[in-house]
Amino acid sequence: MPNTQPLVIFTPSGKRGHFPVGTPILTAARQLGVDLDSVCGGRGICSKCQITPSYGDFPKHGVTVQDGALSDWNEVEARYDRVRGLKAGRRLGCQARVEGDIVVDVPPESQVHKQVVRKAASTRPIVMDPATKLVMIDVVEPDMHSPSGDLERVADALQSQWGIGPVTARLPVLKALQPALRKGKWQVSVAVHTPAYSDTSEILGIWPGFHEGGLYGLAVDLGSTTIAAHLCDLSDGRVLASSGLMNPQIRFGEDLMSRVSYVMMNPGGDAEMTAAVQDALKTLSLEITAEADIDPTLIFETVIVCNPVMHHLLLGIDPVELGQAPFALATSGSLTLPARDVGLTGIAPTAQLYILPCIAGHVGADAAAVALAEEPNNSNDLALIVDVGTNAEILLGDTNGVLACSSPTGPAFEGAQISAGQRAAPGAIERIEIDPATKEPRFRVIGVDEWSDDPAFPADTQITGICGSGIIEAVAEMRMAGLLDASGLIGSAEATGTPRCEPTGRTHAYLIHDATDQGGPRITVTQGDIRAIQLAKSALYAGARLLMDHRGVDKVDRVVLAGAFGAHISPKHAMVLGMIPDVPLDKVQSAGNAAGHGARIALCNRAARTRIEETVHKIHKVETAIEPKFQDHFVNANAIPHATDPFPELAQVVALPDVAFGASGTAPGGEGGGRRRRRRG
Repeated sequence: MPNTQPLVIFTPSGKRGHFPVGTPILTAARQLGVDLDSVCGGRGICSKCQITPSYGDFPKHGVTVQDGALSDWNEVEARYDRVRGLKAGRRLGCQARVEGDIVVDVPPESQVHKQVVRKAASTRPIVMDPATKLVMIDVVEPDMHSPSGDLERVADALQSQWGIGPVTARLPVLKALQPALRKGKWQVSVAVHTPAYSDTSEILGIWPGFHEGGLYGLAVDLGSTTIAAHLCDLSDGRVLASSGLMNPQIRFGEDLMSRVSYVMMNPGGDAEMTAAVQDALKTLSLEITAEADIDPTLIFETVIVCNPVMHHLLLGIDPVELGQAPFALATSGSLTLPARDVGLTGIAPTAQLYILPCIAGHVGADAAAVALAEEPNNSNDLALIVDVGTNAEILLGDTNGVLACSSPTGPAFEGAQISAGQRAAPGAIERIEIDPATKEPRFRVIGVDEWSDDPAFPADTQITGICGSGIIEAVAEMRMAGLLDASGLIGSAEATGTPRCEPTGRTHAYLIHDATDQGGPRITVTQGDIRAIQLAKSALYAGARLLMDHRGVDKVDRVVLAGAFGAHISPKHAMVLGMIPDVPLDKVQSAGNAAGHGARIALCNRAARTRIEETVHKIHKVETAIEPKFQDHFVNANAIPHATDPFPELAQVVALPDVAFGASGTAPGGEGGGRRRRRRG
């Protein structure tokens, strides 16, 4: 029988639903609350509803998308493409209609609410010694008695006046060389790039006289779910602009292994993902320079940090070997290559790219960047450094040595695959508190300073969903308010004493906000959301405990939270969830975007590249995938905060209600009535 109600799955939000054949994608998006823009009423004029359909096998989503899953191009799309142009593979959401199961990606420029860069640039100082520098030289004019070429005289000037040399230059520079020398009356500014471990430099750009336009670089944290970039002035290291977007590869799978599986099941899938991420980097570089009002052709260097799967997909290397033991990398060393080799066009044609070394098969250049920024190898006390993302990188160490592992937490911490989840954008709930007596919530929304119960809270605020930091705090607050028991079960209205705990089939959900009477969303925390957070935090905790086992310790001296999570979640909420081992709360600190800061250090300091290339060889990798104890730690960590490990430091700060609910959410031994069972011990 024909499928009359195909499944439509939107990425990166993960929202899905069944719709009748013939439903426009824009209509499906609006009914699901997907952030897809349109201002022309679906007439195919504004182009703001552009989407990218994906075809092939998607095991993570449980669908196979066949050719013909969307209606054919119509005359409206064809006309728009002729007049204004559509990117390859794009469709207009108002014109493309559902014909079969389909996975639809909503690109950043089609989303109403702009991505908020949670991975903000650190303000910590960096010693400036960039690999790419701007110098001014006086060049000897040619004459009949000294017949050497202009490039050779430029090289002599660089050597005699700056001690730089030998030098090389590619064709774009050679073409600009003679006009610049003569226009500048033999005085020119030169952009010179000297890689680490090299005495040979390359001329990347040349200008007549004194170049006032500046010289710029990009530091990019290429994550599985989000991409964050910082535009830096290479003369003083200042961050001129920061921007970010969702990684478009998420439509092929939310986590790394599902993307590897996609490649295994779809020949050519790796090329699809490489093209998607390279296009995203190009888009991001042009957006960030426009924001800073900088000529993009003045970007002469880019540093990228990423995990091993993203590393291979960025470079166009098949990642299949990373999906099976022994998780072999094509290369673990650092790379210096032309930026155009990874599709970074639109910036300087001679721009260089530096990728930090990877530590091992599942611990990549992003972990190396964290190690560069936080220097656990120089710490006198035992530090646990956790960079939380779709794939968490964990470092444990001090001056006696450093251990590292990677833990597959999934995208829940970043708001993906949560029922009301969304990326961090204006309108997303980012903070929440629940009164333990009344069970009533109050929250803060990105873009609004006041809390929701403040009389000054704007009545016209559009509340669109809940981002990663919001869902983490929501689950912890539910546990502290007695709405959630240690096993992760949400109680019924009778058991918890609040009608906000609503039945949803065989389980319950907690209502945070209901704006359906105003045409807005209904935001709840479902039992499925709780399970997603439990799985994520259990993987994180198990990885940390595994490193502690290898070090032979039961306690750490301090915990450093890095990444977007570290900058926006309180230590108390992290401890209540059991995401990190028990330590005094004042020993939990935020490092912000440590991976991004490490990328900036490498961009602005050539010696730092040499330092981290030496350091990674001394870090001992622990492979969670083959460690039997990882599963034991994972199972015990499913409880909130933990089934077996005591949390005495946390107990001094907050007393968690000793409640337990039956499978139906009621108190065991009766049908609700608010009864609770006291646990012994």
